[in-house]
Amino acid sequence: MSRTLEILDRLISFDTVSRISNLELAAYAEDLLKNCGFAVTRIPSPNGEKTGLYAELGPAGDGVMLSAHTDVVPVDGQDWTRDPYCLTREQDRLYGRGTTDMKGYVASMLSVAERAAKANLREPLKLVLSYDEEIGCVGIQEMLDRVAPLVGQPRACFVGEPTEMQVAVGHKGKAALRATCFGQSGHSALAPTFVNALHLAADFIVELRDLQRHYATNGHRDPAYSLPYTTIHAGVLNGGTALNIVPDQATITFEYRFLAADPAPAILRAIEEAGERAAAAYRSQWDGARIEIEQYNAYPGLDVPDTDCVIGLAQKLAQTNETTKVAFGTEAGFFSELGIPTVVCGPGSMAGQGHKPDEYLALSQLQACDDMMDRILRDVSF
Repeated sequence: MSRTLEILDRLISFDTVSRISNLELAAYAEDLLKNCGFAVTRIPSPNGEKTGLYAELGPAGDGVMLSAHTDVVPVDGQDWTRDPYCLTREQDRLYGRGTTDMKGYVASMLSVAERAAKANLREPLKLVLSYDEEIGCVGIQEMLDRVAPLVGQPRACFVGEPTEMQVAVGHKGKAALRATCFGQSGHSALAPTFVNALHLAADFIVELRDLQRHYATNGHRDPAYSLPYTTIHAGVLNGGTALNIVPDQATITFEYRFLAADPAPAILRAIEEAGERAAAAYRSQWDGARIEIEQYNAYPGLDVPDTDCVIGLAQKLAQTNETTKVAFGTEAGFFSELGIPTVVCGPGSMAGQGHKPDEYLALSQLQACDDMMDRILRDVSF
């Protein structure tokens, strides 16, 4: 546990907010892993400003994989009472940006890597560290083509997002979209004679709200989630340049988070049909009225079948008989789509601490994670 704390202290000192580089942290982790005998592969971002890591130790084979991201969310505008980039221990709490999400788990990964160097492994231990998870799982998408042949088919993958060390077997998928609404520019004194793009956008948002009500009342439901249905959320509306000009363009940035039982293509079709309804109402006034919808990011959900053997293994290793599903997205869906049995299990509470000022991780949670890592190490050793 003391070594894990030393590593966590070092990890917290690296400012790895998604908008800046993670190269210093990656170099630290790479050196540590190489010193333990791991074969380490760098997987740089397209612009070279960030990198992911793949590391493997032990004989060839399926093995077990541990996965985490290295980036954190910003502290800008948050009222911190402690230095967010200095690990502060107060009683049973470890304060610092990323302690819960998710450098506590990364520290535990690197700590068990050092112990693995002294173990007699019968199958490999595989580690994946990514970047830019916090901005929509961007990093793992850029890494996946190179990661997939390296990792092969581990018999289990543990993604260490904070679940309070419960075994999470599901989360919703997500798609992020942008709708551009096209109207007519003109003088506001004659506003009713023009198609106002902001009005078109407002009507489209009403359509999205109606679609949300449809999924809430008529869509599939999964009681394992706090919100047991597919959700649609409009987050940003932009349009107009001056009060006396009718805006000819407006954009809406929105998302949907979907249950596995509500296929993403069907949701997207329903959204496109909603956009067409909103625009069609204006074409009697101007036939150029339209809404163009672009999906600019997405990540898959996770839905582990009850019969999957990885659940029993994860429960054994985490020392729990329960499973849960989480509201937030993770990189687990990408590994699951590769055919790798995957669950989410890590220290800390996302609801209680994730993305908040004075983020902390309970020492007992980190200890529980270290204990699970020891069981994983025994599982892959003679």
